[in-house]
Amino acid sequence: MSDRTPRWALAEDADGWWHATPVPPAEGARLRVRDPADAVRAAPPGTRWVWRSTAAVYPRLLAAGARVERCHDIEDAELLLLGHEGRFGEPRSAAAAWARLTHAPVPPDPRPRAAEPRAQDSLFDPQPTPVPLDALLAVHADQVKRLDATAHPDRMRLLTAAESAAFLVAAEMNRAGLPWRADVHRALLTELLGERYAGGGEPRRLAELADRVSAAFGRRVRPELPADVIKAFAEAGIKLKSTRRWEIQELDHPAVEPLLAYKKLYRIYTAHGWSWLADWVHDGRFRPEFIPGGTLTGRWVTNGGGALQIPKVIRRAVVADPGWRLVVADADQMEPRVLAAISRDPAFMEVAGRPEDLYTAVSRQGFSGDRDKAKIAVLGAVYGQTSGDGLKNLAALRRRFPRAVAYVDDAAKAGEEGRLVRTWLGRTCPPPVSAPDDGDGAGDPGGGEAGIPQDGDGDGWTPSYASTNTRARGRFTRNFVVQGSAADWALLLLAALRQATAGMRAELVFFQHDEVIVHCPAEEAEAVVEAIRAAGDRAGRIAFGDTPVRFPFTTAVVECYADAK
Repeated sequence: MSDRTPRWALAEDADGWWHATPVPPAEGARLRVRDPADAVRAAPPGTRWVWRSTAAVYPRLLAAGARVERCHDIEDAELLLLGHEGRFGEPRSAAAAWARLTHAPVPPDPRPRAAEPRAQDSLFDPQPTPVPLDALLAVHADQVKRLDATAHPDRMRLLTAAESAAFLVAAEMNRAGLPWRADVHRALLTELLGERYAGGGEPRRLAELADRVSAAFGRRVRPELPADVIKAFAEAGIKLKSTRRWEIQELDHPAVEPLLAYKKLYRIYTAHGWSWLADWVHDGRFRPEFIPGGTLTGRWVTNGGGALQIPKVIRRAVVADPGWRLVVADADQMEPRVLAAISRDPAFMEVAGRPEDLYTAVSRQGFSGDRDKAKIAVLGAVYGQTSGDGLKNLAALRRRFPRAVAYVDDAAKAGEEGRLVRTWLGRTCPPPVSAPDDGDGAGDPGGGEAGIPQDGDGDGWTPSYASTNTRARGRFTRNFVVQGSAADWALLLLAALRQATAGMRAELVFFQHDEVIVHCPAEEAEAVVEAIRAAGDRAGRIAFGDTPVRFPFTTAVVECYADAK
Protein backbone atom coordinates (compact mmCIF):
# COMPACT_ATOMS: atom_id res chain seq x y z
CA MET A 1 0.00 0.00 0.00
CA SER A 2 1.26 3.46 -0.84
CA ASP A 3 1.93 5.69 2.17
CA ARG A 4 0.52 8.59 0.14
CA THR A 5 -2.88 6.95 -0.17
CA PRO A 6 -5.34 8.74 2.14
CA ARG A 7 -7.02 6.39 4.61
CA TRP A 8 -10.24 6.84 6.50
CA ALA A 9 -11.94 4.54 8.97
CA LEU A 10 -15.71 4.04 8.94
CA ALA A 11 -17.82 2.37 11.62
CA GLU A 12 -21.46 2.20 12.67
CA ASP A 13 -22.61 2.63 16.25
CA ALA A 14 -25.44 0.87 18.06
CA ASP A 15 -27.84 3.73 17.28
CA GLY A 16 -27.36 3.54 13.53
CA TRP A 17 -25.03 6.54 13.21
CA TRP A 18 -21.89 6.23 11.11
CA HIS A 19 -18.58 7.66 12.26
CA ALA A 20 -15.60 8.37 10.02
CA THR A 21 -12.15 9.81 10.59
CA PRO A 22 -8.79 9.96 8.81
CA VAL A 23 -6.18 7.34 9.73
CA PRO A 24 -4.36 8.34 11.83
CA PRO A 25 -7.10 10.53 13.35
CA ALA A 26 -6.86 14.26 12.76
CA GLU A 27 -8.26 16.72 15.30
CA GLY A 28 -11.60 18.11 14.22
CA ALA A 29 -11.90 15.84 11.19
CA ARG A 30 -14.30 13.24 12.63
CA LEU A 31 -17.66 12.91 10.87
CA ARG A 32 -20.98 11.67 12.25
CA VAL A 33 -23.61 10.95 9.60
CA ARG A 34 -26.75 8.92 9.14
CA ASP A 35 -25.84 7.77 5.64
CA PRO A 36 -22.34 6.26 5.22
CA ALA A 37 -22.36 7.42 1.60
CA ASP A 38 -22.13 11.00 2.92
CA ALA A 39 -18.86 10.13 4.64
CA VAL A 40 -17.49 8.59 1.44
CA ARG A 41 -18.40 11.70 -0.54
CA ALA A 42 -16.71 13.94 2.04
CA ALA A 43 -13.40 12.05 1.99
CA PRO A 44 -10.58 12.76 -0.50
CA PRO A 45 -10.72 10.92 -3.87
CA GLY A 46 -8.88 7.62 -3.86
CA THR A 47 -9.30 7.08 -0.11
CA ARG A 48 -8.59 3.59 1.21
CA TRP A 49 -11.47 2.85 3.57
CA VAL A 50 -10.85 0.87 6.73
CA TRP A 51 -14.00 -0.89 7.87
CA ARG A 52 -15.16 -3.99 9.63
CA SER A 53 -16.41 -5.95 6.65
CA THR A 54 -16.81 -5.01 3.01
CA ALA A 55 -19.71 -7.44 2.66
CA ALA A 56 -21.51 -5.60 5.47
CA VAL A 57 -20.78 -2.02 4.38
CA TYR A 58 -20.20 -1.77 0.64
CA PRO A 59 -23.60 -3.01 -0.64
CA ARG A 60 -25.19 -0.15 1.35
CA LEU A 61 -22.84 2.31 -0.32
CA LEU A 62 -23.52 0.91 -3.78
CA ALA A 63 -27.25 1.18 -3.18
CA ALA A 64 -26.70 4.89 -2.46
CA GLY A 65 -24.61 5.34 -5.61
CA ALA A 66 -21.28 5.64 -3.79
CA ARG A 67 -18.36 3.64 -5.22
CA VAL A 68 -14.99 3.41 -3.46
CA GLU A 69 -11.60 2.68 -5.00
CA ARG A 70 -9.82 0.89 -2.16
CA CYS A 71 -10.46 -0.60 1.24
CA HIS A 72 -8.92 -2.55 4.10
CA ASP A 73 -11.31 -5.26 5.23
CA ILE A 74 -10.58 -5.78 8.93
CA GLU A 75 -12.23 -9.19 9.23
CA ASP A 76 -10.62 -10.64 6.11
CA ALA A 77 -7.22 -9.29 7.18
CA GLU A 78 -7.71 -10.87 10.59
CA LEU A 79 -8.45 -14.23 8.98
CA LEU A 80 -5.28 -14.03 6.86
CA LEU A 81 -3.16 -12.96 9.82
CA LEU A 82 -4.51 -15.63 12.16
CA GLY A 83 -3.70 -18.22 9.53
CA HIS A 84 -0.20 -16.87 9.03
CA GLU A 85 0.36 -16.99 12.79
CA GLY A 86 -0.79 -20.62 12.98
CA ARG A 87 -3.93 -19.69 14.92
CA PHE A 88 -6.56 -21.32 12.71
CA GLY A 89 -9.99 -21.62 14.19
CA GLU A 90 -9.79 -18.51 16.37
CA PRO A 91 -12.67 -16.05 15.80
CA ARG A 92 -11.84 -13.53 13.10
CA SER A 93 -14.57 -10.89 13.60
CA ALA A 94 -13.63 -7.30 14.38
CA ALA A 95 -15.26 -7.72 17.80
CA ALA A 96 -13.06 -10.77 18.48
CA ALA A 97 -9.92 -8.92 17.38
CA TRP A 98 -10.80 -6.02 19.69
CA ALA A 99 -11.45 -8.40 22.57
CA ARG A 100 -8.03 -10.01 22.12
CA LEU A 101 -6.39 -6.59 22.17
CA THR A 102 -8.12 -5.63 25.41
CA HIS A 103 -7.80 -9.08 27.03
CA ALA A 104 -11.58 -9.36 27.21
CA PRO A 105 -13.57 -12.55 26.61
CA VAL A 106 -13.42 -13.31 22.90
CA PRO A 107 -16.88 -13.73 21.34
CA PRO A 108 -17.42 -16.49 18.79
CA ASP A 109 -17.91 -15.50 15.19
CA PRO A 110 -21.54 -15.09 14.11
CA ARG A 111 -22.96 -18.02 12.21
CA PRO A 112 -22.61 -17.56 8.43
CA ARG A 113 -25.74 -16.14 6.90
CA ALA A 114 -27.53 -18.61 4.67
CA ALA A 115 -28.18 -17.36 1.16
CA GLU A 116 -31.80 -16.67 0.31
CA PRO A 117 -33.03 -17.48 -3.20
CA ARG A 118 -33.87 -13.93 -4.18
CA ALA A 119 -32.01 -10.77 -5.04
CA GLN A 120 -31.39 -8.94 -1.78
CA ASP A 121 -28.73 -6.56 -0.55
CA SER A 122 -26.91 -7.55 2.60
CA LEU A 123 -27.84 -4.25 4.30
CA PHE A 124 -31.19 -5.88 5.10
CA ASP A 125 -29.57 -8.84 6.83
CA PRO A 126 -29.07 -9.02 10.60
CA GLN A 127 -25.70 -7.53 11.49
CA PRO A 128 -23.27 -8.38 14.32
CA THR A 129 -22.83 -6.01 17.24
CA PRO A 130 -21.14 -2.83 15.92
CA VAL A 131 -17.50 -2.16 16.79
CA PRO A 132 -16.87 1.46 17.87
CA LEU A 133 -14.70 3.59 15.61
CA ASP A 134 -11.90 3.89 18.18
CA ALA A 135 -11.84 0.12 18.60
CA LEU A 136 -11.70 -0.30 14.83
CA LEU A 137 -8.75 2.10 14.67
CA ALA A 138 -6.93 0.15 17.37
CA VAL A 139 -7.51 -3.18 15.61
CA HIS A 140 -6.28 -1.71 12.34
CA ALA A 141 -3.11 -0.37 13.98
CA ASP A 142 -2.48 -3.79 15.50
CA GLN A 143 -2.97 -5.47 12.15
CA VAL A 144 -0.46 -3.12 10.52
CA LYS A 145 2.13 -4.14 13.14
CA ARG A 146 1.38 -7.82 12.65
CA LEU A 147 1.67 -7.50 8.88
CA ASP A 148 5.07 -5.89 9.34
CA ALA A 149 6.13 -8.86 11.49
CA THR A 150 5.28 -11.54 8.89
CA ALA A 151 7.91 -13.53 7.03
CA HIS A 152 7.54 -11.41 3.87
CA PRO A 153 5.79 -8.17 4.91
CA ASP A 154 5.55 -6.69 1.41
CA ARG A 155 3.92 -9.81 0.04
CA MET A 156 1.54 -10.19 2.96
CA ARG A 157 0.48 -6.55 2.73
CA LEU A 158 -0.10 -7.07 -0.97
CA LEU A 159 -2.23 -10.15 -0.31
CA THR A 160 -4.31 -8.29 2.27
CA ALA A 161 -4.87 -5.33 -0.04
CA ALA A 162 -5.66 -7.59 -3.01
CA GLU A 163 -8.23 -9.67 -1.15
CA SER A 164 -9.84 -6.53 0.26
CA ALA A 165 -10.12 -5.28 -3.33
CA ALA A 166 -11.66 -8.61 -4.29
CA PHE A 167 -14.46 -8.06 -1.78
CA LEU A 168 -15.21 -4.75 -3.53
CA VAL A 169 -15.33 -6.59 -6.86
CA ALA A 170 -17.58 -9.29 -5.40
CA ALA A 171 -20.05 -6.76 -4.01
CA GLU A 172 -20.21 -4.99 -7.37
CA MET A 173 -20.69 -8.30 -9.18
CA ASN A 174 -23.44 -9.29 -6.75
CA ARG A 175 -25.21 -6.02 -7.47
CA ALA A 176 -24.77 -6.15 -11.26
CA GLY A 177 -25.82 -9.78 -11.68
CA LEU A 178 -25.13 -12.15 -14.56
CA PRO A 179 -27.47 -11.46 -17.54
CA TRP A 180 -29.93 -14.33 -17.75
CA ARG A 181 -32.80 -14.96 -20.17
CA ALA A 182 -35.53 -16.77 -18.24
CA ASP A 183 -37.50 -17.45 -21.44
CA VAL A 184 -34.50 -19.13 -23.05
CA HIS A 185 -33.94 -21.17 -19.88
CA ARG A 186 -37.56 -22.36 -19.77
CA ALA A 187 -37.48 -23.36 -23.44
CA LEU A 188 -34.21 -25.19 -22.86
CA LEU A 189 -35.65 -27.14 -19.94
CA THR A 190 -38.64 -28.21 -22.01
CA GLU A 191 -36.31 -29.26 -24.84
CA LEU A 192 -34.11 -31.33 -22.53
CA LEU A 193 -36.59 -32.65 -19.96
CA GLY A 194 -39.90 -32.61 -21.73
CA GLU A 195 -43.16 -31.10 -20.56
CA ARG A 196 -44.09 -30.94 -16.92
CA TYR A 197 -47.15 -32.85 -15.84
CA ALA A 198 -49.97 -31.09 -14.04
CA GLY A 199 -49.79 -31.61 -10.30
CA GLY A 200 -46.02 -31.90 -10.08
CA GLY A 201 -43.78 -34.89 -10.45
CA GLU A 202 -40.88 -35.40 -12.80
CA PRO A 203 -41.14 -34.03 -16.35
CA ARG A 204 -41.97 -36.35 -19.24
CA ARG A 205 -38.44 -37.22 -20.41
CA LEU A 206 -37.26 -38.16 -16.90
CA ALA A 207 -40.38 -40.22 -16.28
CA GLU A 208 -39.82 -42.12 -19.55
CA LEU A 209 -36.19 -42.85 -18.69
CA ALA A 210 -37.17 -44.00 -15.20
CA ASP A 211 -39.67 -46.42 -16.76
CA ARG A 212 -36.95 -47.78 -19.08
CA VAL A 213 -34.61 -48.33 -16.12
CA SER A 214 -37.32 -50.20 -14.24
CA ALA A 215 -38.16 -52.29 -17.30
CA ALA A 216 -34.50 -53.26 -17.69
CA PHE A 217 -34.43 -54.60 -14.13
CA GLY A 218 -37.85 -56.21 -14.31
CA ARG A 219 -39.17 -54.32 -11.30
CA ARG A 220 -39.78 -50.78 -10.13
CA VAL A 221 -36.47 -48.97 -9.49
CA ARG A 222 -36.09 -45.33 -8.53
CA PRO A 223 -33.00 -44.17 -10.46
CA GLU A 224 -32.60 -41.04 -8.35
CA LEU A 225 -31.89 -43.20 -5.28
CA PRO A 226 -28.34 -44.69 -5.32
CA ALA A 227 -29.23 -47.37 -2.77
CA ASP A 228 -32.11 -48.57 -4.94
CA VAL A 229 -29.90 -48.72 -8.03
CA ILE A 230 -27.09 -50.57 -6.23
CA LYS A 231 -29.60 -53.08 -4.86
CA ALA A 232 -31.10 -53.63 -8.32
CA PHE A 233 -27.69 -54.30 -9.86
CA ALA A 234 -26.82 -56.64 -6.98
CA GLU A 235 -29.97 -58.65 -7.70
CA ALA A 236 -28.71 -58.89 -11.28
CA GLY A 237 -25.37 -60.27 -10.05
CA ILE A 238 -23.41 -57.02 -10.42
CA LYS A 239 -21.75 -55.51 -7.35
CA LEU A 240 -21.29 -51.74 -7.26
CA LYS A 241 -19.68 -49.49 -4.68
CA SER A 242 -21.41 -46.37 -5.97
CA THR A 243 -23.55 -45.10 -8.82
CA ARG A 244 -20.94 -42.76 -10.25
CA ARG A 245 -20.88 -42.60 -14.02
CA TRP A 246 -17.36 -44.00 -14.41
CA GLU A 247 -18.34 -47.09 -12.42
CA ILE A 248 -21.57 -47.73 -14.32
CA GLN A 249 -20.70 -46.90 -17.91
CA GLU A 250 -18.58 -50.02 -18.52
CA LEU A 251 -21.25 -52.46 -17.31
CA ASP A 252 -22.97 -54.81 -19.70
CA HIS A 253 -26.60 -54.38 -18.71
CA PRO A 254 -29.65 -52.89 -20.53
CA ALA A 255 -30.26 -50.44 -17.67
CA VAL A 256 -26.94 -48.64 -18.17
CA GLU A 257 -27.88 -46.43 -21.13
CA PRO A 258 -31.20 -45.07 -19.76
CA LEU A 259 -29.71 -44.79 -16.25
CA LEU A 260 -26.80 -42.61 -17.40
CA ALA A 261 -29.15 -40.46 -19.47
CA TYR A 262 -31.46 -40.13 -16.47
CA LYS A 263 -28.65 -39.13 -14.12
CA LYS A 264 -27.41 -36.41 -16.49
CA LEU A 265 -30.86 -34.89 -16.94
CA TYR A 266 -31.85 -35.33 -13.30
CA ARG A 267 -28.90 -33.21 -12.23
CA ILE A 268 -30.08 -30.41 -14.51
CA TYR A 269 -33.64 -30.82 -13.24
CA THR A 270 -32.64 -30.55 -9.57
CA ALA A 271 -29.74 -28.08 -9.83
CA HIS A 272 -30.96 -25.71 -12.60
CA GLY A 273 -34.57 -26.64 -13.25
CA TRP A 274 -37.76 -24.61 -13.05
CA SER A 275 -37.56 -24.19 -9.27
CA TRP A 276 -33.99 -22.90 -9.46
CA LEU A 277 -35.01 -20.45 -12.17
CA ALA A 278 -37.90 -19.12 -10.10
CA ASP A 279 -35.70 -18.77 -7.03
CA TRP A 280 -32.52 -17.25 -8.45
CA VAL A 281 -33.28 -15.29 -11.63
CA HIS A 282 -35.07 -11.96 -11.28
CA ASP A 283 -35.34 -8.95 -13.57
CA GLY A 284 -33.10 -10.59 -16.15
CA ARG A 285 -30.23 -11.25 -13.74
CA PHE A 286 -28.81 -14.18 -11.79
CA ARG A 287 -27.33 -12.86 -8.55
CA PRO A 288 -25.43 -15.47 -6.56
CA GLU A 289 -23.49 -14.12 -3.61
CA PHE A 290 -19.81 -14.31 -4.58
CA ILE A 291 -17.44 -14.73 -1.64
CA PRO A 292 -13.70 -14.24 -2.18
CA GLY A 293 -11.31 -16.53 -0.34
CA GLY A 294 -14.03 -18.98 0.59
CA THR A 295 -11.79 -22.04 0.25
CA LEU A 296 -8.51 -22.93 1.93
CA THR A 297 -6.58 -22.15 -1.24
CA GLY A 298 -8.20 -18.74 -1.61
CA ARG A 299 -10.52 -19.63 -4.45
CA TRP A 300 -13.91 -17.97 -4.53
CA VAL A 301 -17.17 -19.66 -3.63
CA THR A 302 -20.80 -18.65 -3.89
CA ASN A 303 -23.35 -18.63 -1.10
CA GLY A 304 -26.25 -20.15 -2.98
CA GLY A 305 -27.26 -20.61 -6.59
CA GLY A 306 -24.38 -22.87 -7.64
CA ALA A 307 -22.87 -20.22 -9.89
CA LEU A 308 -19.54 -22.04 -10.14
CA GLN A 309 -21.25 -25.15 -11.49
CA ILE A 310 -23.30 -23.86 -14.43
CA PRO A 311 -23.53 -26.75 -16.94
CA LYS A 312 -22.46 -25.90 -20.48
CA VAL A 313 -25.93 -26.56 -21.85
CA ILE A 314 -27.50 -24.14 -19.35
CA ARG A 315 -25.07 -21.41 -20.41
CA ARG A 316 -27.30 -20.91 -23.44
CA ALA A 317 -29.52 -18.86 -21.12
CA VAL A 318 -26.69 -16.43 -20.28
CA VAL A 319 -27.30 -13.79 -22.93
CA ALA A 320 -26.02 -10.21 -23.09
CA ASP A 321 -28.45 -7.30 -23.09
CA PRO A 322 -29.39 -5.89 -26.52
CA GLY A 323 -26.45 -3.93 -27.91
CA TRP A 324 -24.12 -5.41 -25.28
CA ARG A 325 -21.62 -8.25 -25.35
CA LEU A 326 -20.07 -10.76 -22.97
CA VAL A 327 -16.28 -10.77 -22.95
CA VAL A 328 -15.32 -14.22 -21.68
CA ALA A 329 -11.65 -14.69 -20.81
CA ASP A 330 -9.93 -17.89 -19.69
CA ALA A 331 -6.38 -17.79 -18.34
CA ASP A 332 -4.30 -20.28 -20.33
CA GLN A 333 -2.53 -22.95 -18.25
CA MET A 334 -2.64 -20.61 -15.27
CA GLU A 335 -1.38 -22.95 -12.55
CA PRO A 336 1.67 -24.31 -14.44
CA ARG A 337 2.65 -20.73 -15.27
CA VAL A 338 2.31 -19.81 -11.62
CA LEU A 339 4.55 -22.76 -10.70
CA ALA A 340 7.18 -21.45 -13.09
CA ALA A 341 7.03 -18.01 -11.46
CA ILE A 342 7.11 -19.13 -7.82
CA SER A 343 9.75 -21.83 -8.29
CA ARG A 344 12.08 -19.47 -10.16
CA ASP A 345 13.10 -22.38 -12.37
CA PRO A 346 14.99 -20.64 -15.23
CA ALA A 347 14.11 -23.20 -17.91
CA PHE A 348 10.46 -23.43 -16.88
CA MET A 349 10.11 -19.64 -16.72
CA GLU A 350 11.56 -19.38 -20.22
CA VAL A 351 9.02 -21.92 -21.52
CA ALA A 352 6.17 -20.15 -19.68
CA GLY A 353 7.17 -16.90 -21.37
CA ARG A 354 6.90 -18.16 -24.93
CA PRO A 355 3.98 -16.99 -27.11
CA GLU A 356 2.61 -20.52 -27.56
CA ASP A 357 0.76 -23.24 -25.72
CA LEU A 358 2.75 -24.12 -22.59
CA TYR A 359 2.27 -27.88 -22.85
CA THR A 360 3.40 -27.88 -26.47
CA ALA A 361 6.53 -25.99 -25.46
CA VAL A 362 7.20 -28.40 -22.58
CA SER A 363 6.67 -31.41 -24.87
CA ARG A 364 9.81 -30.45 -26.78
CA GLN A 365 11.83 -30.60 -23.57
CA GLY A 366 12.09 -34.36 -23.20
CA PHE A 367 8.68 -35.68 -24.32
CA SER A 368 9.43 -36.08 -28.04
CA GLY A 369 6.77 -33.54 -28.90
CA ASP A 370 4.01 -35.51 -27.18
CA ARG A 371 1.81 -32.76 -25.74
CA ASP A 372 -0.44 -35.13 -23.79
CA LYS A 373 2.50 -36.69 -21.96
CA ALA A 374 3.93 -33.26 -21.16
CA LYS A 375 0.56 -32.09 -19.84
CA ILE A 376 0.12 -35.15 -17.63
CA ALA A 377 3.66 -34.73 -16.30
CA VAL A 378 3.19 -31.07 -15.39
CA LEU A 379 -0.20 -31.56 -13.76
CA GLY A 380 1.02 -34.75 -12.12
CA ALA A 381 3.82 -32.79 -10.46
CA VAL A 382 1.28 -30.29 -9.12
CA TYR A 383 -1.31 -32.82 -7.98
CA GLY A 384 0.93 -35.68 -6.91
CA GLN A 385 -0.03 -38.24 -9.56
CA THR A 386 3.26 -40.15 -9.56
CA SER A 387 2.32 -43.80 -10.07
CA GLY A 388 2.67 -45.85 -13.24
CA ASP A 389 3.43 -43.76 -16.33
CA GLY A 390 3.05 -40.65 -14.18
CA LEU A 391 6.27 -41.55 -12.34
CA LYS A 392 8.17 -41.95 -15.60
CA ASN A 393 6.83 -38.66 -16.96
CA LEU A 394 7.66 -36.90 -13.71
CA ALA A 395 11.25 -38.13 -13.90
CA ALA A 396 11.55 -36.58 -17.36
CA LEU A 397 10.07 -33.35 -16.07
CA ARG A 398 12.47 -33.30 -13.12
CA ARG A 399 15.48 -33.60 -15.43
CA ARG A 400 14.37 -30.58 -17.48
CA PHE A 401 12.87 -28.42 -14.71
CA PRO A 402 14.50 -29.51 -11.43
CA ARG A 403 13.70 -26.40 -9.42
CA ALA A 404 10.02 -26.44 -10.37
CA VAL A 405 9.57 -30.07 -9.33
CA ALA A 406 11.65 -29.55 -6.18
CA TYR A 407 9.38 -26.66 -5.20
CA VAL A 408 6.23 -28.80 -5.06
CA ASP A 409 8.19 -31.75 -3.63
CA ASP A 410 9.34 -29.53 -0.75
CA ALA A 411 5.76 -28.36 -0.16
CA ALA A 412 4.57 -31.95 -0.04
CA LYS A 413 7.30 -32.88 2.43
CA ALA A 414 6.43 -29.92 4.66
CA GLY A 415 2.78 -30.97 4.62
CA GLU A 416 3.62 -34.55 5.52
CA GLU A 417 5.68 -33.28 8.46
CA GLY A 418 2.79 -31.14 9.72
CA ARG A 419 4.49 -27.83 9.03
CA LEU A 420 2.71 -24.68 7.83
CA VAL A 421 2.84 -24.14 4.09
CA ARG A 422 2.26 -20.76 2.43
CA THR A 423 1.40 -19.41 -0.98
CA TRP A 424 3.79 -16.98 -2.66
CA LEU A 425 2.03 -13.98 -1.10
CA GLY A 426 1.57 -15.59 2.31
CA ARG A 427 -1.81 -17.31 2.51
CA THR A 428 -1.24 -20.22 4.91
CA CYS A 429 -2.43 -23.81 4.77
CA PRO A 430 -3.76 -24.94 8.17
CA PRO A 431 -1.95 -27.50 10.28
CA PRO A 432 -3.35 -31.07 10.26
CA VAL A 433 -6.41 -30.60 12.43
CA SER A 434 -10.03 -31.50 11.82
CA ALA A 435 -11.71 -29.08 9.44
CA PRO A 436 -13.94 -29.08 6.33
CA ASP A 437 -12.79 -29.90 2.83
CA ASP A 438 -11.76 -27.18 0.44
CA GLY A 439 -14.86 -26.60 -1.62
CA ASP A 440 -18.06 -24.61 -1.93
CA GLY A 441 -20.50 -27.39 -1.11
CA ALA A 442 -21.59 -27.83 -4.70
CA GLY A 443 -18.09 -28.79 -5.82
CA ASP A 444 -15.27 -26.54 -6.88
CA PRO A 445 -14.76 -26.81 -10.63
CA GLY A 446 -11.04 -27.04 -10.05
CA GLY A 447 -10.08 -26.73 -13.69
CA GLY A 448 -9.53 -30.48 -14.00
CA GLU A 449 -7.50 -31.49 -17.01
CA ALA A 450 -6.25 -34.76 -18.44
CA GLY A 451 -7.91 -36.82 -15.74
CA ILE A 452 -5.78 -35.30 -12.98
CA PRO A 453 -7.88 -35.33 -9.81
CA GLN A 454 -8.28 -32.07 -7.95
CA ASP A 455 -10.06 -30.96 -4.84
CA GLY A 456 -13.79 -30.87 -5.32
CA ASP A 457 -13.87 -31.45 -9.08
CA GLY A 458 -16.47 -34.18 -8.80
CA ASP A 459 -14.25 -37.18 -9.38
CA GLY A 460 -14.62 -38.54 -5.88
CA TRP A 461 -11.20 -37.56 -4.51
CA THR A 462 -10.87 -34.53 -2.28
CA PRO A 463 -7.44 -34.11 -0.71
CA SER A 464 -7.76 -32.96 2.88
CA TYR A 465 -5.19 -31.00 4.82
CA ALA A 466 -6.77 -32.53 7.92
CA SER A 467 -6.14 -36.11 6.88
CA THR A 468 -4.40 -38.37 9.36
CA ASN A 469 -2.70 -39.89 6.32
CA THR A 470 0.48 -37.85 6.03
CA ARG A 471 0.89 -38.67 2.36
CA ALA A 472 -2.60 -37.37 1.63
CA ARG A 473 -1.81 -34.13 3.40
CA GLY A 474 1.43 -33.88 1.43
CA ARG A 475 -0.54 -34.17 -1.79
CA PHE A 476 -2.78 -31.34 -0.59
CA THR A 477 0.07 -29.00 0.35
CA ARG A 478 1.85 -29.83 -2.92
CA ASN A 479 -1.20 -28.50 -4.72
CA PHE A 480 -1.85 -25.73 -2.20
CA VAL A 481 1.31 -23.74 -2.95
CA VAL A 482 0.44 -23.64 -6.66
CA GLN A 483 -3.35 -23.39 -6.60
CA GLY A 484 -3.23 -20.89 -3.74
CA SER A 485 -0.60 -18.74 -5.45
CA ALA A 486 -2.73 -18.83 -8.60
CA ALA A 487 -5.70 -17.63 -6.53
CA ASP A 488 -3.52 -14.81 -5.18
CA TRP A 489 -2.58 -13.80 -8.74
CA ALA A 490 -6.26 -13.83 -9.71
CA LEU A 491 -7.04 -11.32 -6.93
CA LEU A 492 -4.53 -8.91 -8.43
CA LEU A 493 -5.96 -9.56 -11.89
CA LEU A 494 -9.44 -8.58 -10.73
CA ALA A 495 -8.18 -5.49 -8.92
CA ALA A 496 -6.27 -4.37 -12.01
CA LEU A 497 -9.22 -5.07 -14.30
CA ARG A 498 -11.56 -3.18 -12.00
CA GLN A 499 -9.27 -0.16 -12.18
CA ALA A 500 -8.90 -0.42 -15.96
CA THR A 501 -12.66 -0.47 -16.57
CA ALA A 502 -13.58 2.16 -13.98
CA GLY A 503 -14.33 4.80 -16.63
CA MET A 504 -16.41 2.48 -18.81
CA ARG A 505 -19.97 1.23 -18.68
CA ALA A 506 -18.54 -2.29 -18.60
CA GLU A 507 -19.22 -4.36 -15.49
CA LEU A 508 -17.63 -7.52 -14.11
CA VAL A 509 -20.40 -10.08 -13.76
CA PHE A 510 -18.76 -13.47 -13.22
CA PHE A 511 -15.54 -14.97 -11.91
CA GLN A 512 -14.19 -18.41 -11.10
CA HIS A 513 -10.60 -19.37 -10.57
CA ASP A 514 -9.35 -18.99 -14.18
CA GLU A 515 -12.28 -17.33 -15.95
CA VAL A 516 -13.75 -13.85 -15.87
CA ILE A 517 -16.79 -12.45 -17.71
CA VAL A 518 -17.31 -8.75 -18.38
CA HIS A 519 -20.67 -7.46 -19.64
CA CYS A 520 -20.19 -4.36 -21.74
CA PRO A 521 -21.62 -2.29 -24.60
CA ALA A 522 -20.54 -3.71 -27.95
CA GLU A 523 -18.43 -0.63 -28.67
CA GLU A 524 -16.37 -1.22 -25.50
CA ALA A 525 -15.63 -4.89 -26.19
CA GLU A 526 -12.22 -4.39 -27.84
CA ALA A 527 -11.11 -2.09 -25.01
CA VAL A 528 -12.23 -4.67 -22.45
CA VAL A 529 -10.28 -7.43 -24.22
CA GLU A 530 -7.17 -5.27 -24.05
CA ALA A 531 -7.87 -4.37 -20.42
CA ILE A 532 -8.00 -8.06 -19.49
CA ARG A 533 -4.72 -8.76 -21.27
CA ALA A 534 -3.02 -5.81 -19.60
CA ALA A 535 -4.48 -6.71 -16.18
CA GLY A 536 -3.07 -10.24 -16.45
CA ASP A 537 0.40 -8.92 -17.26
CA ARG A 538 0.21 -6.35 -14.48
CA ALA A 539 -0.94 -8.93 -11.94
CA GLY A 540 2.00 -11.15 -12.88
CA ARG A 541 4.52 -8.37 -12.40
CA ILE A 542 3.04 -7.20 -9.11
CA ALA A 543 2.73 -10.69 -7.66
CA PHE A 544 5.94 -12.33 -8.85
CA GLY A 545 8.24 -9.51 -9.88
CA ASP A 546 10.06 -9.13 -13.17
CA THR A 547 10.09 -12.68 -14.59
CA PRO A 548 9.84 -14.00 -18.16
CA VAL A 549 6.53 -15.68 -17.30
CA ARG A 550 3.47 -14.45 -19.13
CA PHE A 551 -0.22 -15.03 -18.37
CA PRO A 552 -2.13 -15.06 -21.67
CA PHE A 553 -5.88 -15.45 -22.08
CA THR A 554 -8.18 -17.13 -24.52
CA THR A 555 -10.83 -14.47 -25.00
CA ALA A 556 -14.16 -14.52 -26.80
CA VAL A 557 -16.58 -11.67 -27.45
CA VAL A 558 -20.04 -13.21 -27.66
CA GLU A 559 -23.70 -12.51 -27.14
CA CYS A 560 -24.30 -15.88 -25.47
CA TYR A 561 -22.02 -17.50 -22.88
CA ALA A 562 -22.41 -20.93 -24.48
CA ASP A 563 -20.79 -19.62 -27.68
CA ALA A 564 -17.53 -18.81 -25.87
CA LYS A 565 -16.32 -22.44 -25.82
